[in-house]
Amino acid sequence: MKKTFYVTTPIYYVNSHPHLGHLYTTIVADTVARYKRQRGFDTFFLTGTDEHGQNIERAAAAAGLPVKQHVDNYVAEFQEAFARFHLDHEHSGYDFWIRTTSDIHKAGASELWRRVRDNGYIYKGQYEGWYCVGCNEFKPENETKPGPDGVPICLQHERPLDKVAEESYFFKLSEFQDKLLAHYEKYPDFIRPEVRRNEMLSFVKSGLNDLSVSRVSVKWGIPVPDDPQHTMYVWFDALSNYITAMGFGNDHFGGEVHFKKYWPADLQLVGKDILRFHTVYWPAFLMAAGVELPKTVFAHGMWLSGGRKMSKTIGNVIDLDVLSKHFTRDAVRYFCLREMVFGQDGDFTYEALLGRVNSDLAEGLGNLSSRTLTMVRNYCGGEVPALGQAASDELSAQAAEVGEAVTRAGAEFDQAFDAYSFSRGLEAVWAAIARVDKFISDAKPWDLAKAEEKRGSLDLVLYTAVEALRHFAVLLAPVLPESAQAIWEQLGESSNVRDVAPSTLVWGGREGGTQIGEVKPIFPRLDKKKIMEEIKQDEAASQSARAQENITQAAPTEAAAAANASASTSSVTEAAPGVAYIGIEDFLKVELRVAQVLTAERVPKADKLLRLTVDVGEPQPRQLLAGIAQYYEPEKLIGRKIIVVANLAPRKLRGFESNGMLLAASVGEEGRPVLAGFLEDVPNGAKLK
Repeated sequence: MKKTFYVTTPIYYVNSHPHLGHLYTTIVADTVARYKRQRGFDTFFLTGTDEHGQNIERAAAAAGLPVKQHVDNYVAEFQEAFARFHLDHEHSGYDFWIRTTSDIHKAGASELWRRVRDNGYIYKGQYEGWYCVGCNEFKPENETKPGPDGVPICLQHERPLDKVAEESYFFKLSEFQDKLLAHYEKYPDFIRPEVRRNEMLSFVKSGLNDLSVSRVSVKWGIPVPDDPQHTMYVWFDALSNYITAMGFGNDHFGGEVHFKKYWPADLQLVGKDILRFHTVYWPAFLMAAGVELPKTVFAHGMWLSGGRKMSKTIGNVIDLDVLSKHFTRDAVRYFCLREMVFGQDGDFTYEALLGRVNSDLAEGLGNLSSRTLTMVRNYCGGEVPALGQAASDELSAQAAEVGEAVTRAGAEFDQAFDAYSFSRGLEAVWAAIARVDKFISDAKPWDLAKAEEKRGSLDLVLYTAVEALRHFAVLLAPVLPESAQAIWEQLGESSNVRDVAPSTLVWGGREGGTQIGEVKPIFPRLDKKKIMEEIKQDEAASQSARAQENITQAAPTEAAAAANASASTSSVTEAAPGVAYIGIEDFLKVELRVAQVLTAERVPKADKLLRLTVDVGEPQPRQLLAGIAQYYEPEKLIGRKIIVVANLAPRKLRGFESNGMLLAASVGEEGRPVLAGFLEDVPNGAKLK
């Protein structure tokens, strides 16, 4: 029986569009799955979407859609994005896409709850605390900061918390402190990398409190077994996907037999921001249910852009549509795996990507393939030369050294990939590529081809280069699936390179006399200046389109939230699930005007507030307060055209009067504000209708 290998990504939360972080984790999982399959493992690769919780309810309501339609739309967008990068099942990517709204998941999550409950680890009580819908958890005081009117702010999402007081089921997390610490000690590879393991050790040692695992006020989720008035805590629901997809508590894939075949998971990939859920809550839930724990949870780093955290406000976000338009799938895969040291943060810029494509791919592997096969075609009639005639002793020794270097690179590649050190493994291969290139340049086959008596030396040089290419194509198939296959076919092979086990490679195993395929460029060199100009144009168009799309989902800023706190909702009626209609008479009460920012400055002792003076077409400027200081630099707002609610009753905040409210979209899980504006010039004071 084959060894099995089970790899998972986190399931992606469907309240925002797919982004580079989602793509990166899935590329890593896909690469690991391909690597293991190629080495003979019976591999299962799982990804999917997390579709429950209060955040989803609110996002759907903001979009004016029924919740199921909202999540279906986002799921389709995620699946299409991954398919565009050939990470889908059709292109030998993931084996299954789990949805937490599916019946199989609901059945499995309910079974996990019952086992934990029946083993005595769940009890009912009352809970009161501050809840962050972005984190989907109650926040302790040390994870918040003071906010206006005594409402604390989540440190991660920079948004006010919700006060929740209701009946709740609790999980006895406090009973698992010693058990978790013992597991961390016994299995040091359970949490990787080491720095993240140390963080979790410190967190658990500081003490664990029982965890609220149900909500009465949230309905979009899985009902608690035998008590449908309660809805499962979204993380209890979501984390269980890793076993429900495999047949735990349901008959999916044959049920228990399939589950036992692959579980425990060999590798669970997560972002460092959700490590606690996967290495404290998740193993505790499994222990309580009597289910074996995964072998390794690996927290990767975050992508920065230009040394800064990616933010649509800053304008340094990598748009997946733009990325796929200008770069091949393999180029993106290579950059992600080569540029970031796995487990650390990395910097993703288009300039850096272009640099890698041109230096490593075009001038490195691509050039080696092109020059080698072109010379085989020109000097050998398109046939791989056989080693028959004698070559010089010096050249023979150099060729043997090249063979040893390539073989050694293969061993180093496997060792690094087994340790999930992808950048180091690729570095080893590219060092070998450089060694082969140097061998060719030093031997000068174009000169050898001019003298018949040097035919043996020419054949040795070209055979050595072809043999190196053969090894590189097999090694790199998990990283560059399309390009490796293209090289493989140009070498004259008819099989699929992904099915060739590296262990079967023997240096010198390629027979001479075989015909190569048609020689084509694998990685054409990119015009950096031209592509960067096109990218800037595409990004501007994409950001404008996304901003316009989100205007209808605009969320109030800090000042707006205060100004709207007492607003009546009596005119809103529920027309359909998730849709709240208003009449035209209600809309006409709101006076929206074009305004231009004249001055902007921070409000003392208020981290989020900016004080703006704006021209709304009146004799005197108005003063507005807006909770956007975390995302906009005051000086960069001066002169900008914005949209304001001009007839909102004045309110005082931090001793300043706010005479109106600016409009902004709420973007991403963090609810980052993006100011609404215009693509064309509009006079100050113009009314929006």
